[in-house]
Amino acid sequence: MTDRERVLAALRHTEPHRVPIDLGGTESSGLTAVAYNRLKSYLGLPLGGRVVDCTQFVVAVEEEVKRAFGVATEMLFPGPRRWRPAILPDGSPCEVPELWRTVVRPDGTEEALDDGGRVTARRSSTGHHFDPVNPPLAGVESVSELARYRELIAGFDWPSYADESIEDLSARAKRLHEETQRTVVFNYMVHLLAAGQILRGYETFLMDLAATPALADALLTELVTAYCARTERMLPALGDNIDVVLVNDDLGTQAGPMLSPDLYRRMLKPHQQRLFAHLRSLTHAPLLLHSCGSVRYAIPDLIEIGVDALNPVQVSAAGMDSAQLKREFGRDITFWGGGCDTQHVLNRGSVADVREEVKRRIGDFAPGGGFVFCQVHNIQPDVPPENVVAMLEAAREFGG
Repeated sequence: MTDRERVLAALRHTEPHRVPIDLGGTESSGLTAVAYNRLKSYLGLPLGGRVVDCTQFVVAVEEEVKRAFGVATEMLFPGPRRWRPAILPDGSPCEVPELWRTVVRPDGTEEALDDGGRVTARRSSTGHHFDPVNPPLAGVESVSELARYRELIAGFDWPSYADESIEDLSARAKRLHEETQRTVVFNYMVHLLAAGQILRGYETFLMDLAATPALADALLTELVTAYCARTERMLPALGDNIDVVLVNDDLGTQAGPMLSPDLYRRMLKPHQQRLFAHLRSLTHAPLLLHSCGSVRYAIPDLIEIGVDALNPVQVSAAGMDSAQLKREFGRDITFWGGGCDTQHVLNRGSVADVREEVKRRIGDFAPGGGFVFCQVHNIQPDVPPENVVAMLEAAREFGG
């Protein structure tokens, strides 16, 4: 089997002869840039990498690293036409999109700017990612006001620095699909719950869902309409050169659901269902949903509305025990992640701890197929590079 065939077999719930490994196939299953440079230094490789997701500092994993660890995935992420050199918070080199604009304040805070100079995200002087600020729809009070922001909503989620054309993106997809035997994952960059939180403000949109549902519903309707129109332009151009489509929406927290199950099913699920049905009408590629936190409550709903695989499978969150998840849902959904706990083991454990963790999670998730190995979310700067190597080597050893 090729790497691509192994992933597709896992998605069909057929057990491949070796568990496929994802490292950097999605913007939630790779490495942050500082962690990547630390890994490259440990491996004796030249420092540097291209930051494809500037708010998370997530890099594109390069071919030499993929070959070293038997990685089975390729990320197709909206990209720029041109790149420029930059320096990371730890002083190491990288490249960022030419149109990524930030300014560093006297206290070391770094702020991201849109084309009009408005601050859209902020990173503290000691931070390694940007948090959204200044929600543009915070002052909206009625459904009728949303019409004024239709253009802004239509462009939401597509990175402002990703200025390549659809033809450029399609050519990249074709090249990745034809020149590698890996699974091409189209990182589609669409959110619903998170979109409302960024556009309206985190607390405001949660209050909208409960207290002013007509406004929340109208905003979600506008978003899905815009995403569906974008889908009609994008997916036919990409065609059969993508193998998996990634969509995003965090539905859980560390301790439990982000919303009550009833509120999720009334306010969010119908919009997800409409969006996912439209996606599936235009591509045969399986649908991968990224949702952090405690999402066990929503898994039956996600299966019902067409989600084929779940990432990152946050095994340290409440109710997310790997063995239990596999027993209850393993026949109907693929677990794309959960291979190593990044909150307590990968960053703080010994090499031996990491190997035991990987062995345990593969033992829980892999039997019968329906499992793609990757750690829980992106590898952060505090993770020792020897632990990254131990994790990936253990995945090959115990997943064989």
